[in-house]
Amino acid sequence: MNRSNISRRKFLNTAGGATLSLAAANFLSCSRDKSEQKPNIILIFCDDLGYGDLGSYGHPTIRTPNLDRLAAEGQRWTNFYAAASVCTPSRAGLLTGRYPIRSGMCDDNIRVLFPWSAGGIPESEVTLAEALKTEGYATACIGKWHLGHLPRYLPTNNGFDYYFGIPYSNDMDKVRNLSMAEQMDPKTEEFNVPLMRNEEIIERPADQNTITERYTEESIAFIKNNGEKPFFLYLAHTMPHIPLFASEDFKDKSLRGLYGDVVEEIDDGVGRIVETLKEAGIEKNTLVIFTSDNGPWWTYMEQSGSAGLLRDGKGSTWDGGMREPTIFWWPGRIRPRVVADLGSTMDIYTTACRLTGATVPDDRIVDGMDLSPALLESASSPRQVMIYYNGRRVFAIRKGPYKAHYFTKTEYIGQKEQKHDPPLLYNLNHDPSEKYDIAAQHPEILADLERELDKHQKDLVPGENQLIKRIE
Repeated sequence: MNRSNISRRKFLNTAGGATLSLAAANFLSCSRDKSEQKPNIILIFCDDLGYGDLGSYGHPTIRTPNLDRLAAEGQRWTNFYAAASVCTPSRAGLLTGRYPIRSGMCDDNIRVLFPWSAGGIPESEVTLAEALKTEGYATACIGKWHLGHLPRYLPTNNGFDYYFGIPYSNDMDKVRNLSMAEQMDPKTEEFNVPLMRNEEIIERPADQNTITERYTEESIAFIKNNGEKPFFLYLAHTMPHIPLFASEDFKDKSLRGLYGDVVEEIDDGVGRIVETLKEAGIEKNTLVIFTSDNGPWWTYMEQSGSAGLLRDGKGSTWDGGMREPTIFWWPGRIRPRVVADLGSTMDIYTTACRLTGATVPDDRIVDGMDLSPALLESASSPRQVMIYYNGRRVFAIRKGPYKAHYFTKTEYIGQKEQKHDPPLLYNLNHDPSEKYDIAAQHPEILADLERELDKHQKDLVPGENQLIKRIE
């Protein structure tokens, strides 16, 4: 039964209610419901999408009209960072609002969780879904999880009412070793990845040719089935992480090839979801956020994306590995503009809590900051500092426009780690490609960044390492 019918029934059962017309009753109840209901939140999180992979972020041949429209009607952030440069720690930072080192969801050598992993997101962590459920939210995780595949780590045991997706990356569970050429022209049956509904495997191997389309369909169904209370939808697309697959309607359609096909299908799904919100009349009470977990996986050449003018890609603490395209859309609440202030995926946690009335845990350090004044009032972002971790170590720090690198290592697989003493220093407002080291001219800035790093590390208590645990 929909909300208007429930409100109508309650109204007609009250004394004197029959003296008003049915139309008036419906109008009053709908007006009250829309003004009092907490905002819905839809968080769309891509995998390995590069900073330059959307039309609104400068890509010349990938067509993303739906996302470009959201960017024009909402806010497009140009200095927004993932919590880490690879999948598992990045997702942990997103859903806990904390640097992954605090939850133990990172390691220097084993960068992500695997099918043999025994670890996962600790029970002690309060996920965004758990926080929102205290405020009466219906919650769903659709897509890639990658925070632990054993039952106790799955979404349904971490605040989500419903889960439909794959528990880790779509390139795992290979049936045999594949050459680079085979991975560039993949077959879905070569990857024995399970597709799950809640805690049950419903398809193995998952048919990845249709998985993006099915994620969209599941998201639309969740929206339609949860109109009677506020909802949180976490749509974590499996792609454009390799192997790349697109459905028949999108295959061989993009000027950018298969990679473009994949991104354009994701964009189409965003358009369908927004249309569903409009058809239901709830778009003005729904915040839609779009971003990604890390930069493009350059190892796979044309099957990887673009970081635009940023340096390097996935697995690196150069900006191409962690700065992400990010869009906030909320009609009537968010005034359109381009935001050059700092932000992080960790801030989504705190911002969502503030907007919904949920409690931000006060028994631990939460690194996320409340961006709601920036979103709703065009105020400046409260974030001034970003720490760049590679595994369990700090490789770089940014404050304002200045970024210092203590260590660098290119891409996910590449050259050996380099230590820098003195650190490299870049002004990212002037030099977003991190080409021109200005450390010699600004020792005072390096000293200030060092003080910020000391402040961060003073109260740091690393969590138990979850990524090194193996199933016996």
